[in-house]
Amino acid sequence: MSIFKKLKKKLGWKIRNSKPDYDVNPLIYSQLKPFRLPLVLVQIIMMIGTIGYILIDDFEILDAIYQTGITFTTVGFGEIAPISQAGRFFTITLIIFGFAVFTLSTAILIDAVVKGKLFELYKERGMLYKIARLRHHFVIFHHNEYTAQLAKQFKENHMPFVVVDSRDDMEQIAKEFGYPYFIKEEPYSEKAFLKAHLSSAKGAISLSKNISDNITLIASVRLYEKELGRWPFLIISNAETQHDKERLVKLGADKVVAPPSLMAKRVTAMAIRPDMENVLDEFLYKKDTPIDMEEVFVKQSSWVVDHTLKELHLRDRMKVSVIGITECKGRFIQMPKGTTVIRAKCKLLLVGSHVGISKAKKLINKKEKPMELDNVI
Repeated sequence: MSIFKKLKKKLGWKIRNSKPDYDVNPLIYSQLKPFRLPLVLVQIIMMIGTIGYILIDDFEILDAIYQTGITFTTVGFGEIAPISQAGRFFTITLIIFGFAVFTLSTAILIDAVVKGKLFELYKERGMLYKIARLRHHFVIFHHNEYTAQLAKQFKENHMPFVVVDSRDDMEQIAKEFGYPYFIKEEPYSEKAFLKAHLSSAKGAISLSKNISDNITLIASVRLYEKELGRWPFLIISNAETQHDKERLVKLGADKVVAPPSLMAKRVTAMAIRPDMENVLDEFLYKKDTPIDMEEVFVKQSSWVVDHTLKELHLRDRMKVSVIGITECKGRFIQMPKGTTVIRAKCKLLLVGSHVGISKAKKLINKKEKPMELDNVI
């Protein structure tokens, strides 16, 4: 191990490996096999020509190689030295055989390029190396209108993602909808997981309109997760009915979105309170908004454990409000009072500015109570 690597290990710096999990080089080498015969034939012609000129007309080795080259390629530079009658006969024979080898080699190369997938494999290898550099990205499976809208939102919020679909025109789809990273593969296959570098991803999103595809994908990701022995993936999916939503949650999905239900709730909210219809769009879903919302996990070692909300003074000092608490058992407390006691492993739902929430997170994650809070009334 080098000194630099030892220093990084001692300082706790993570050494990232940007090598793809899936190696396409064997496929590229298989596509290059047809190129071997033309190269061998050219080498044989060059060797025969060089030896012939040396034996027949006593050429120097460099002159023999040069004369063979210009004769074989028929560039027409002429003779670099006087050639005997036997040498001229040999040259004519070399031209005939050289032209035959050149024609055969050209045909083989054109056939290999036209019928093969060499250029596609080179492009895919470049894409795999780009994807391998991603960390904590999302892998979105199946392309449809949901994926297109989600990709747009992810790009606006600078969230890295990879789209996986088996369509033949996936490259054109990626250009049309602006997918920076994409994989043309069956979504639930291990090959797709390797190519999308799922091992370093934050989570997987399955947005198929077919419930069977979502079930297969969720089960496959959970199995792959166990094989890797890593922390659980965040799996998000969609369902058309409440029954399908419950099924996906039982199978391992962390979050399931039901588009019909969401639309019904949104339309109902518009009908009941038309003046509030743009609140979410303006303050939560819109980028560069002054208001942000985030859920913060309370660790066992945090100083806020067994303290009340009002002891944190989030609203007074950071303009941040706690609008909900999710207990470790899953019960959600809406609009908790200041006298509510914070327990370990619960989640605090914070609302405020991005800067204020960042400060609140640092405060909550501290192991000891800050001294400045002792003097706050």
